[in-house]
Amino acid sequence: MSKNDKKGGEKAAGKGKKGGADKDAAGGKAAKGAQSINVRHILCEKHAKKEEALAKLSEGVKFDEVARNYSEDKARQGGSLGWKTKGSLDPKFEEIAFALELSSTTSPKIGEVKTGFGYHIIMVEGRK
Repeated sequence: MSKNDKKGGEKAAGKGKKGGADKDAAGGKAAKGAQSINVRHILCEKHAKKEEALAKLSEGVKFDEVARNYSEDKARQGGSLGWKTKGSLDPKFEEIAFALELSSTTSPKIGEVKTGFGYHIIMVEGRK
C-alpha cells in the first residue's frame, strides 16, 4: 500500500500528538535497528470510543477481539496491518509503532497516536 492509501493508518495525517508510548519503550536498540514490523491497530474516530477500547484492553480482553468490536478500520482481521516497512506508514504512526516492545494479542504492550483519521491504539507482534 502506498502512503496515499487511507486503509490501516497509512498516510494518517500526522496532526496529532503521541500518547502512551515513548521512544525508549522497546529498549532503544531493537527498535532502531528494525526495518519492518508486524503491526496491529485499533482505529476510532471518537476519543470516547478509543477510551472504551482501552478500558476493554485493561480488563484483559484480547487485542484482536477489541479490534473486531471497536476498530473502524481493518476490524475483520483483528486490527492486523501485517508487515510494514520503515517509511510506508505515516511518520507519527510509525514513530510510535517502531518504538513499541514486541507483545501478543493476549498481553499487548500498546501505544497511542492521534492522526487525521482518528485515534490509533497500536501493538507490534514482530520485528525484523
